[in-house]
Amino acid sequence: MAARNALNPTLADRVRHAVRPGWTRSLLLRRACAIVLLAVALVAALTAGRTEELRPAVIAAHDISPGQPLTIGDLTTREFRPGDLPAGTVDNAADFLDKTVTGPVRAGEILTDSRVLTSRLPVQIMHRPDARLVPVKVADTAVIDLLREGDVVDVLSIDDADTAEGSSATEVLAKAAVVALVSQESGSRTGSDARLAVLALPERDAHVVAAATLTAPITLVFH
Repeated sequence: MAARNALNPTLADRVRHAVRPGWTRSLLLRRACAIVLLAVALVAALTAGRTEELRPAVIAAHDISPGQPLTIGDLTTREFRPGDLPAGTVDNAADFLDKTVTGPVRAGEILTDSRVLTSRLPVQIMHRPDARLVPVKVADTAVIDLLREGDVVDVLSIDDADTAEGSSATEVLAKAAVVALVSQESGSRTGSDARLAVLALPERDAHVVAAATLTAPITLVFH
């Protein structure tokens, strides 16, 4: 009977077939497959997000200026995705205590090992194993106010003896020194003349500059 109906469709069968052609069934099938694939992708994304482990990192609890030893109140920790952490991050605030930052730090900034003064800092700055740090007192107090960490300067000594032209003579002691730190004003002394600049230099130049600071005023020339 069913075979006979298939071979001899009724008028109603023909109408239903015209209203619901084969392309409609194919479209519904494609839509169903797309929904299944989207659901699978969402589940995979959510699962990956839950399984990624966060890592703690030390950050600045508030704005920090260079020249002052870090205390526990200056630091806190926050968790980050591993891909968001720069190289050299530290997860224990105690590793930074009593050290000094190499430049101004904003609140919430991730601290790395290169942002604090350590025995390896001059090597990191100069990219040479014989680098040394030398503190210098700059004769011109206006210069020390303009210095910023990372500035490149030449170091000159000033001979106050009168020359034939009536001006002071200068000698270039070292070139391309890098400013590692500019100290803040000391609480025991007032005025900019109490501040020091810490310069990163190759070993030989560092010794020359250190010796010259004992006998002659020092000034700096910016690159």
